[in-house]
Amino acid sequence: MIEIKMPIDEKTIRELEAGDIVSLSGDLYTARDAAHKRICKALENGDKPPFELDGQGIYYVGPSPAKPGEVIGSAGPTTSYRMDDLTIPLLKKGLKIMIGKGKRDEKVINAMKEYGAVYLVAIGGAGAYISNSIKSSEIVAYEDLGAEAVRRITVEDMILTVCIDSKGNNLYEKSNNI
Repeated sequence: MIEIKMPIDEKTIRELEAGDIVSLSGDLYTARDAAHKRICKALENGDKPPFELDGQGIYYVGPSPAKPGEVIGSAGPTTSYRMDDLTIPLLKKGLKIMIGKGKRDEKVINAMKEYGAVYLVAIGGAGAYISNSIKSSEIVAYEDLGAEAVRRITVEDMILTVCIDSKGNNLYEKSNNI
């Protein structure tokens, strides 16, 4: 198991290999397609995104509401290809980690190789389990999007698998077991 602390640096990203199991700790941001559209629009307009992208990670999740006394509700991964058309501008600005489930488009994989990023997969259907790794959650942008608002979450020992590394090695191409 490889321990990763956020934000992450280029050297660590380049050392990760498809199939590695990682324990991720630190701050991440949540964003799904609606938030990605707004972030990309901000970048197109020359505005700053709602958080610094360089060295950061985005977890594709729209958590359910937290029950009383809990930090967050169920927080299972969203199907990642929904963000494929909106990912490359974020990679160009330094995004290093994307977390979700499912396959990615070849153009995204090529951009990951060019800009040095990895795609980590979380276990689909395990949202309640994953939410145990989330120690804090705060909306930082687009509150009107509800579950799709951008949140800064602090995670501790979030267990993930490197599915696509920065060299383009892809577990979906190596195995039929995912």
